[in-house]
Amino acid sequence: MADDDFTVAESGASSTFPMQCSALRKNGYVMLKGRPCKIVDMSTSKTGKHGHAKVHLVGLDIFTQKKYEDICPSTHNMNVPNVTRKDYQVIDVSDGYIGLLDDSGETREDLKVPDGDLGKEIEKKFSNGEQFVVTVMKALDEEHVVGTKVLT
Repeated sequence: MADDDFTVAESGASSTFPMQCSALRKNGYVMLKGRPCKIVDMSTSKTGKHGHAKVHLVGLDIFTQKKYEDICPSTHNMNVPNVTRKDYQVIDVSDGYIGLLDDSGETREDLKVPDGDLGKEIEKKFSNGEQFVVTVMKALDEEHVVGTKVLT
């Protein structure tokens, strides 16, 4: 016990929290197969011979848009990811990474330019000299750029 080091501690905030399956709603978030997903469809079956009503969930991964499905009894708990969205002003795009500036004046350059059309749109807007912000979504220590908005 004497060799434990308690000088460094985490904030204690979990990356997920439990919620009863029957309390989940469409357009909410849920963990399906270990991935943070947005619920796009859900249906509840009637209680059967052996008890519980079951909830059939269909969700899209919030980062990869891959489809996941799961069925769970309505009385059981499912994990819900803590999802945060934050807007950053784009100040640089180089070597596949985006330079970002937040509201408090802090800069960061650790996010990759997203693949596909969104990445092309960001590079095009930046090379045209447009002023714009990107929306960064964070869940489970994973962050991705999910959209752009023109600065007004």
